[in-house]
Amino acid sequence: MPRPSPPPGSTREILGAFLALGLSSFGGPIAHVGYMREAFVRRRGWLDEAAFAQLLAVCQFLPGPASSQLGFGIGLLRGGWRGALLAFLAFTLPSALLMFALAALAPRLDGDAGRALLHGLALVAVAVVAHGVVGMARQLAPDLPRALIAAGAAAAVLSAGGAWVQLAAIAMGALAGRALCRGAAVPRSVAFAVPLGARGAAACLGLFALLLVGALLWQDTGPDATGMAAAFYRAGALVFGGGHVVLPLLQQSVVEPGWVGQDAFLAGYGAAQAVPG
Repeated sequence: MPRPSPPPGSTREILGAFLALGLSSFGGPIAHVGYMREAFVRRRGWLDEAAFAQLLAVCQFLPGPASSQLGFGIGLLRGGWRGALLAFLAFTLPSALLMFALAALAPRLDGDAGRALLHGLALVAVAVVAHGVVGMARQLAPDLPRALIAAGAAAAVLSAGGAWVQLAAIAMGALAGRALCRGAAVPRSVAFAVPLGARGAAACLGLFALLLVGALLWQDTGPDATGMAAAFYRAGALVFGGGHVVLPLLQQSVVEPGWVGQDAFLAGYGAAQAVPG
């Protein structure tokens, strides 16, 4: 029998939980998965391991930042559209404010003390990622067939590294699971109880496609608001695999046209890895 879902949460509860993560979850998208599992599966019980794994798989399959999508999905399950928007805002706003502050303080962080600080944060993130991976492996790959599927997917992703390999690994994992895990307990499906419906879903897909076509056809007019919106929409809509994979496309979009210098681009990436959220 699956564990019953907890009752819907209040907006204050969702805002507080995700704001705490937005202020403390260092290490980038991979580490964020471990933080969210600890916060919402183990400590608060907002969803169980099976629901968390299914939601994470959906987020990994979509383009864009998986950890932000995962937070949005958890907020959606917990508090509907209002909870989803609050979760997204609370998780991402602290890092945006910190990036503004780091940009202003960048000249003072160029010495040994600044580099040591960033290196220490990276080491902490490694421990968080390892803890999350071990915990999810124990829960989601408890027998030999599922452990072999997980090991094969990890080997494929680590050996090739392209975004398409991650999608192929997910698809092949689904086929292997159907063939090798017929006798295993099937986890319950996640029910997204949102007032969207087929027409709403079609409208969202149509808007996504329309904006993507517009972004692809937009002529470079310089770093104005419309040009930046088109460049970053292309990056968000076409790149699978998380923050590291999006770097080449962002570099092509903002460095090659001369909007941002190469040194400033790399410094900004380093700062983004150093802030939480």
